[in-house]
Amino acid sequence: MSAGRKPVLANDAAWQAVLEAAAKLDRWHTLALLLMPGHVHILAAPSNRNASPGDYARWFKRWVRESLSAQWQWQTGVFDHLLRHNESAQEKWLYMRENPVTAGLIRHWRQWPYQMGFDEPE
Repeated sequence: MSAGRKPVLANDAAWQAVLEAAAKLDRWHTLALLLMPGHVHILAAPSNRNASPGDYARWFKRWVRESLSAQWQWQTGVFDHLLRHNESAQEKWLYMRENPVTAGLIRHWRQWPYQMGFDEPE
């Protein structure tokens, strides 16, 4: 885990808070979520092209902290990335879901309980 990140997120209470916050952001379509111990990955699309990812992040962070009565602070800012013409949301999800495997937390992505993404054919 990088400096400054605290492992406060990968737990049932935080996962519930994340799901509730994402559901409140009704001007966005939250396509995938993955909660790591010290950060979260979100794949979301705005209903309105002019919507700001910064606004999504601001409200998401606020509602998660309030729900958890958190004493910790989120890192300032947000790393956002607009999908380019040759990129797909599915590709981003495939990257996201491997994060807990890469971090050595699990052996296979399906074992990670704090994720919501695209269904894979069996």
